[in-house]
Amino acid sequence: MTFNYDVLVIGGGHAGCEAAAASANMGAKTCLITMDMNKIGQMSCNPAIGGIAKGQIVREIDALGGQMGIVTDKTAIQFRMLNIGKGPAVWSPRAQCDRGKFIWEWRSILDRTDNLDIWQDQADELLVENGEAIGVRTIWGAEFHAKSIIITAGTFLNGLMHVGRKMVEGGRCAEPAVHHFTESITRWGITAARMKTGTPVRIDKRSVHFEDMEEQPGDNDFHQFSYMGEHRVLKQLPCWTCYTNKNVHEILKSGLSDSPLYNGQIQSTGPRYCPSIETKLVTFPDKEQHPLFLEPEGEDTNEMYLNGFSSSMPMDIQLKALHEIPALRDAKIYRPGYAIEYDYFDPTQLKHSLESKIIKGLFFAGQVNGTTGYEEAGGQGTVAGINAALHCVGDKTFEMQRDESYIGVLIDDLTTKGVDEPYRMFTSRAEYRILLRQDDADARLTEKAYELGIAKRDRYDWWQEKKENIERIINFCESYPIKKDKINPKLEALGTTPLRAGCKLIDLVARPHLNLQNLSEIIPELKEVMESPANRQKEISEAAEIKMKYKGYIERERLIADKMHRLENIKIKGRFNYAELNEISTEGRQKLEHINPETLAQASRIPGVSPSDINVLLVLLGR
Repeated sequence: MTFNYDVLVIGGGHAGCEAAAASANMGAKTCLITMDMNKIGQMSCNPAIGGIAKGQIVREIDALGGQMGIVTDKTAIQFRMLNIGKGPAVWSPRAQCDRGKFIWEWRSILDRTDNLDIWQDQADELLVENGEAIGVRTIWGAEFHAKSIIITAGTFLNGLMHVGRKMVEGGRCAEPAVHHFTESITRWGITAARMKTGTPVRIDKRSVHFEDMEEQPGDNDFHQFSYMGEHRVLKQLPCWTCYTNKNVHEILKSGLSDSPLYNGQIQSTGPRYCPSIETKLVTFPDKEQHPLFLEPEGEDTNEMYLNGFSSSMPMDIQLKALHEIPALRDAKIYRPGYAIEYDYFDPTQLKHSLESKIIKGLFFAGQVNGTTGYEEAGGQGTVAGINAALHCVGDKTFEMQRDESYIGVLIDDLTTKGVDEPYRMFTSRAEYRILLRQDDADARLTEKAYELGIAKRDRYDWWQEKKENIERIINFCESYPIKKDKINPKLEALGTTPLRAGCKLIDLVARPHLNLQNLSEIIPELKEVMESPANRQKEISEAAEIKMKYKGYIERERLIADKMHRLENIKIKGRFNYAELNEISTEGRQKLEHINPETLAQASRIPGVSPSDINVLLVLLGR
């Protein structure tokens, strides 16, 4: 054995798994250090992947050659495309997964990955020499050295769990916290702070009265996460919905004095967009009920996850409140909900490559950057893994712009704006949503990933075949003439306005009530064009249809993005002593000095830097 590597990855969660797979697939000799090889890719909270904007991130990870989409498709027990009634810019895939099978699918992938070793241990000290990370020392005294080190420690750094007034050290239920490692990083000038998250009770489905709940089935169509993955491998199961009520709320309120969120026990900030049930009661005192979603944890287990009931209330209060819900009146639980506090590192101390600005060769990804969610972690892990591998062979970096991916938006927000609460991705955070759809992540990223070496030849060829077929359908629609006399009776039968004059087929595709599917039923030539390749017909047709229907919106947004790129191309790092620029506001000087942005566009996105401050910089640059 050797303890010298190109890349070391500390932590085997979603960020760590993607980072290790990415760097190894690029040819870097990689070692993943994890506390428990049987918990690789563990879903600490809900065993679900995707959701609003998060699903787009997973599609992007997949297009980059990552593994999360493939693992999800193989272990999904329910799939849904959210927001399907709205425009395609906000369609978001989501899957409920089998928690245990998800872990073992990840383990199987990593076990088969060339250039990748796994070491079961706990990192204890970061080794730094001359301002550069050179390795880590573990609690068992093993010393590893590497050219690049990626920290993906999740919620384990000085983790502290809360149930009522009871506090237990740990990074996850029944798993130990990591002490000393944070301090071995902050001693070099990197700042850390605390955040909080939580998880609900787990319920035995045998004790649930499903007759008092509403069933929520999944979709049974062609959609999935990976562009190359397997389709609906496992048995598909429903989720279930119900609501809290006044009695539930009264019981929960009676325990607020013992709630660690309100008795001063927890000082750190929790996720605004995934609040605990007690926070909902305090924030929305007039609401008489809140929705709950009971979701299966696996294909064969009785364990179910009560989405919407995150809590750190005392155990007896949680149970009493649950029993006031008709469907859960006899509920037995496997464990109560709990809150957890943990260390994170200020992400404004990172470059867009996720490398530290302070310690060369040190990268951070996942919840240690102040984010929340498996998907946000996986996206960061992919980028950190790519850049850690590139760091071993030169100064080149892989960075994505805000108009290229949600991952690019995520990383730019973290490194430019920082975080004061756990960061969660939403479509509203992206200004170029029509360019960042879930259907076209492969169009945006696969060729770049192939050039880097993370996406292999089969994935590249798969995308090229899809690209050619999309173009073939669009070219046909742009050139195929429609005569009004022949088509009008059929259009009227489809419930749409007849033509006043002839047109091209693409003009009909643009109509709201028409699509390639119903048009192919009345235009045989279109049906022939759409039939190849048969195994991907629906995926390709949907992608072609979206490009045609939303062509004007796409072109307009691309024009806006290209204008912003002019500011992205103006490099300003190292060109100003901001403390001496009296023409700029005091807050602007302070924020610019702290962030030290790479480009003028990044400077314009820093909170506290005004448009007039940007204009001053432009004048000083002689523009």
